[in-house]
Amino acid sequence: MPTLTGVAYLVAMTLLFGLWIYGAVSLYFDLRHRFLPQLLGWIRERRSTDRRQLV
Repeated sequence: MPTLTGVAYLVAMTLLFGLWIYGAVSLYFDLRHRFLPQLLGWIRERRSTDRRQLV
């Protein structure tokens, strides 16, 4: 039978792993839905500005 210390360790590691996964998934969605569209819009705007200057 596992000791109380062993059970506490498993619970703590499971909790920390869950928080780590939550952070990784949140970072992925922030990058995909917030920062990537802004970056693409900035690149599009910069390219259109460059083309207007050439004409």
